Amino acid sequence: MDNEKENEQENEDERGDITDEPESGFVAAQNAEHLIHCLTIIGEIEGHYILPPQNKTTKYEHIIPALVAIEQDRTIEGLLIILNTVGGDVEAGLAIAELIAGMETPTVSIVVGGGHSIGVPLAVCAKRSFIVPTATMTIHPVRMNGLVLGIPQTLSYFDRMQDRITSFVTRNSRIPADKFREFMMKKDELVMDVGSVVDGETAVSSGLIDCLGGLSDAIKCLYSLIEERNAREEEEN
Repeated sequence: MDNEKENEQENEDERGDITDEPESGFVAAQNAEHLIHCLTIIGEIEGHYILPPQNKTTKYEHIIPALVAIEQDRTIEGLLIILNTVGGDVEAGLAIAELIAGMETPTVSIVVGGGHSIGVPLAVCAKRSFIVPTATMTIHPVRMNGLVLGIPQTLSYFDRMQDRITSFVTRNSRIPADKFREFMMKKDELVMDVGSVVDGETAVSSGLIDCLGGLSDAIKCLYSLIEERNAREEEEN
């Protein structure tokens, strides 16, 4: 029995260690050409209010410390962000996107399934973005649940929030602001709302996402960014 346990331990050591934190969608594979971390953003982005327990959520209080740790850890060479989200809290999603955009660590995002609503800034915040052909992205104006006061100040707040999102998306992608607003305000595509559902090919052709591709394409791109960064650091030294 002891010999069997020793053999199992040796096999695990050969495969490499895996650091897995499922609550935060945070996984690191160490037995690879480059040490990268995979961060999954799935379900609904949970912000200042706790969502019902049956909802699949990504909690920003888990993601933010993880991003800080990744940026500080010298052994981590890159970050792969996998998105399949319906959107959620606008300010929480935008906060996560801003943190990722401000990282020096090489980052690549890939949209699988969907990158809807506030998932759009999260998709474009990485240094390079990918989308699989079957994925979609829903682009629509800012919405709010609950009691809303029908006064000019409320409308002004919504306008400023939409401008913040538009500004972030256009700074971190190749899509022109007028094209993004055209997607956002389209009237004949969503049944009960204005906006657009953009597929993978359209997202790339419009400049919203950089490349059409799958997981292996995203990892190869991340490896390339890592090697470019390593080469620059060697030249500086």
